[in-house]
Amino acid sequence: MNRKDILMRFLREIWTEGKVEAVDRYVADLYTIHHDPGDPWDGQTLTRDGFRDRLIASRAAAPDQVFTVVRMLEESTSVVVTWKWAGTHLGDLPGIPATGRAITMSGATVYDFDGPLLTGHWQIADRLGVYRQLMEGAD
Repeated sequence: MNRKDILMRFLREIWTEGKVEAVDRYVADLYTIHHDPGDPWDGQTLTRDGFRDRLIASRAAAPDQVFTVVRMLEESTSVVVTWKWAGTHLGDLPGIPATGRAITMSGATVYDFDGPLLTGHWQIADRLGVYRQLMEGAD
């Protein structure tokens, strides 16, 4: 299986479906978040258990989240993916109680591989846009 196929399955099974038990199939022993402003794990290197904790915590605010791949490009041992994300704000975020609102976001992520396993990422995402969506009409 090529890296693009692995990444498509990873995004679907891990982030969209929330299959915590599938982490070992996709993530290396250590996973580094090189750049991901606004992510509480930005700059950290996680074990697989740490990655599972991040997955559970990250999906809690929008457990129905869905990632849609817009485009993928592969270079050497990395795959770049541009994506759209959608979910419903059903769980609290820091300082923002659950609103029940539908929210969307877009971004781009460079995923690094060692063989078939992911070793980290560098990401930019429109988190400000999510904040604006959640604050619209809030008094």
